Amino acid sequence: MQIGQNLNEEIRRIFTAYLENKSLRKTPERFAILEEIYSRNDHFEVESLYVSMKNKNYRVSRATVYNTLDLLVECNLVSKHQFGKGISLYEKSYGYKQHDHLICTDCYKVVEFCDPRLQNIQNMVGQLLNFEISHHSLIFYGKCTKEGCTERPQNV
Repeated sequence: MQIGQNLNEEIRRIFTAYLENKSLRKTPERFAILEEIYSRNDHFEVESLYVSMKNKNYRVSRATVYNTLDLLVECNLVSKHQFGKGISLYEKSYGYKQHDHLICTDCYKVVEFCDPRLQNIQNMVGQLLNFEISHHSLIFYGKCTKEGCTERPQNV
């Protein structure tokens, strides 16, 4: 799936400027990983991104995927979440509205939600405590009630 041309150009410009500022190489593999991430609409683990890249015949190593993800998190193009049990999930973040998460403690399904009242609370707390709040993170944990929810195996 091809991402929108304007968004594609903007994220490439941001990543290019970041790499140049850090005197890092602008490799085709790094940009292929960036495009793969921005073609997704889910939260993903490093391994699933790596497998997706390999299935599309990209010549990338796990180390390249890990290192590129770290760079993309540093330049705010990707968000990294620790949702418990040692699981790190990533998602694209540039150009996407602030949202929060529900996590199923059995199957680890991630559901995003947005409630404008949370922004109002953030603004009010910032004003009350004289804080310039840049962002927040809210995670609710529970059990999803949908059929098919199965517990994740213990070794994962």
